[in-house]
Amino acid sequence: MFNVIEALRSPSIAEMLPGIRKFEIGALLFASFSCPPSEQWEASWAEHDRIVHVLSGRNLLRAAGETWEIGPGDTLFFKKGACFLRHQGNEAICLSMFFIPDAFVRTVVRELARDLPVLPPPAEANDMAIRVNEDAGVSAFLQSMTVFFGDRGTPPELLMKLKLKELIASIVVSQSNPGLSAYLRHVAYSDSPSIPAIMEANCCHNLSIEAFAKLCGRSLSSFKREFRECYGTAPGRWLLDRRLDCSAHLLTATNMSVTEIVFECGFEQPSHFSRAFKEKFGQTPSDYRGTRAAA
Repeated sequence: MFNVIEALRSPSIAEMLPGIRKFEIGALLFASFSCPPSEQWEASWAEHDRIVHVLSGRNLLRAAGETWEIGPGDTLFFKKGACFLRHQGNEAICLSMFFIPDAFVRTVVRELARDLPVLPPPAEANDMAIRVNEDAGVSAFLQSMTVFFGDRGTPPELLMKLKLKELIASIVVSQSNPGLSAYLRHVAYSDSPSIPAIMEANCCHNLSIEAFAKLCGRSLSSFKREFRECYGTAPGRWLLDRRLDCSAHLLTATNMSVTEIVFECGFEQPSHFSRAFKEKFGQTPSDYRGTRAAA
C-alpha cells in the first residue's frame, strides 16, 4: 500500500504519469492526472483529508467497508486514511486531487469564526467519504483549478491559497453540504485526529504502525503511549485481533475465498494469516468455515 501524497510529490511521478500537473505550497498539494485502466484494486493512503474530482472515466472506491461509484463530474471528500480504487470499463480515468492538512482547516475556520452565522455544533462524520454537492463556491473553485491545471505556467502561491480558503469558507457556511461543514468545523476545533476514529476506519488496511501514527497526527512514541491509554494494549496486538475477528466474520457471512479474505483484512501473507487464525480460534480458516456452516 503506497502513500499517495509521497508518490505525487516524488520527482519520478512524471515518468509514471506523463501528463500530470501538480502544485505544491508547503503542506498543500494540488494535482491533476490520468491513470490507465486496470482491473486490479489499487490500495493507497494519505495522512491528509482530500477532495477528489472526476474529470473523465469511472471508478469504484472502497474504504471502511463502504463502496462508492464515481464518474465524470462527481466530487468526493475523503477523510485521511486508506482506500482501494479500481477502474470500471476500458477508459482511463482523469482525476483532480486537493489535499487539505488539518492545520490549514484550523487556520481558515478559526479566522472565519467571528463572522460565521450560528451553525449546528461540529461533528465528526462517520463515513470515510462524503459526496460534495456543487454550489456556487464549489463550482467556482473547480473551474478555476481547471484553468490553472490547463495553463503551462505556475499560478502564484498566494492565489492558490486564497482559492482553497474560499472553498473551505464556502463549504462551512453552505447549506448544500451540511455533513461536510460539520466535519470541517470538527477538525478546526480538534487539536489532533481521534485515535479511535482513525483506527476503527483503517484497521483492516495493511498499514504500518508508523503510518497509523502519521494518520493520527502524532509522533510514533506519542501514538503508542496514547493508544495504550485508550485501548489497554499495544497497537500491533489490537490490530491483529481486530483483523482476525473481521476475517472470522467474513468466513461465515460471505462466500469470499480465503485468499480474498487475507487481502480484505490487511494481512500480507496467507501463511501468516492461517497461523495467527489457528492460534486464536484453534482451527484453520477452512475448518472454521466448515464447522460454522455445519452448525
